[in-house]
Amino acid sequence: MGFISDARQIAKRDPAARGILSVMLLYPGFHALVYHRFSHFLYRHKLFSLARWNSQCGRFWTGIEIHPGAQIGSGLFIDHGMGIVIGETAVIGNNCTIYHGVTLGGTGHGKGKRHPTIGDNVLIGAGAKLLGPFKVGNNVMVGANAVLLSEVPDNATVVGIPAKTVRIDGRPISHAENLDHGNTADPVEQELCRLLHRVLALEKQLNLEPDAKNRVISCEPARDSTHPQAQDK
Repeated sequence: MGFISDARQIAKRDPAARGILSVMLLYPGFHALVYHRFSHFLYRHKLFSLARWNSQCGRFWTGIEIHPGAQIGSGLFIDHGMGIVIGETAVIGNNCTIYHGVTLGGTGHGKGKRHPTIGDNVLIGAGAKLLGPFKVGNNVMVGANAVLLSEVPDNATVVGIPAKTVRIDGRPISHAENLDHGNTADPVEQELCRLLHRVLALEKQLNLEPDAKNRVISCEPARDSTHPQAQDK
């Protein structure tokens, strides 16, 4: 049976699982799949209101919202699960793993395909947002809190906001080889710095501040005192 296969995959991939029976009784991710399988059956038979009612019951009990129209393959492991949202036209392949806070959503209110298509053996980290009708290849890893808006090839690792591919087949790609998160500038700080430069330019034009031309605004990223390179030698 499909439910037994789902439970077996969860028990196999979760080191905290005590067996198939514990998964079936205690795991909200498994319960959400049970609700969805039934909701999707009703949806395919055009019992839309009943399908949506059942899915809302599943959302109430598990904290996981899966639209009845979403297509989910076998062996999906929803770990923890609270706050997950999966849209109507989303497609998820076999043996995928999704952590809490993930959204497979759309970018507008139009009809038709508007949610992602996920390949097989994909891992999506906690808090990641995948928005739009693009494809994610097989064996992909999506980092926690990533915001993914475009297609991803097979065997890739993507991280960041917006998400960028940093590895393919386990090897760093060119723009990510020297990635150093500890010394990467804060994008919010950089944007504030650009705004300050713009204000200074306007002050000069309006002559609101006579000594404005002598002011210097530094856009150097502040060092984190906890970072080893920032400590005094």
